[in-house]
Amino acid sequence: MVFPKLSTHFLATLSLIILLLLWQGFAVYLNNNTLPLPITVINVLWQEITTGELLYHLGVTLLRLVISFSIAMPLGCAIGIVLGRNQQLNAFFDNWLVIFLNIPALVTIILCYVWFGLTESAAILAVVINKLPNVVVTIREGTRALNQELLEMAHCYNFNKRKTFIHVIWPQLHPFVMAATRSGLALIWKIILVVELLGRSNGMGYQLHIFFQLFDVTSILAYTIAFVTVIQLIELVLLKPLDRKAKRWRR
Repeated sequence: MVFPKLSTHFLATLSLIILLLLWQGFAVYLNNNTLPLPITVINVLWQEITTGELLYHLGVTLLRLVISFSIAMPLGCAIGIVLGRNQQLNAFFDNWLVIFLNIPALVTIILCYVWFGLTESAAILAVVINKLPNVVVTIREGTRALNQELLEMAHCYNFNKRKTFIHVIWPQLHPFVMAATRSGLALIWKIILVVELLGRSNGMGYQLHIFFQLFDVTSILAYTIAFVTVIQLIELVLLKPLDRKAKRWRR
């Protein structure tokens, strides 16, 4: 028996429908406040949007995300490339990377607040410190995997540094940069929520902390859906088009 080949868009939509049906089924079965119905969560989400409360806190969190990401990614890429190209520096700093990779995010956040106070700069610093080692390790491994024969060919053809980077290095590093970017967005917003929960008076993490104290599961799910939706939009509108553009040389 031959099954028809289904499009990826259809399969993605079907998976979301199944997820909603499962949610609806479990909510009806439990019939209590610990798992509200999807329609109830959507109503609360719309109410929070119309009052402007959700948009304000979402905007604050996204601003922190953009600032932290803008610092961690370029700095991590630069350090990763240097370590990937220099064996002695890599040997010297490798233990540092292992240590920072294994320090819990919660510990870093608490120490930043204790050392620098409950300030916005301390919050951003805590997020950057937690994200930076992941970017460095990912880009370092990508740099190590560069094809040396292609680099030698570029040297033989007298490519300048800019041309070598655009046509030889970047196409090889691109998958590692995209991996660091996607994992970075997923990691940073989770860390930001903890940062806001512990030491900020606004943002999505602060609101989730309030809802937790009130045992308001409906609002927790509504705010979670809002933020996940925004991250998905960033993926669809920004990251995927950039990914396709960077890979156009393969066609």
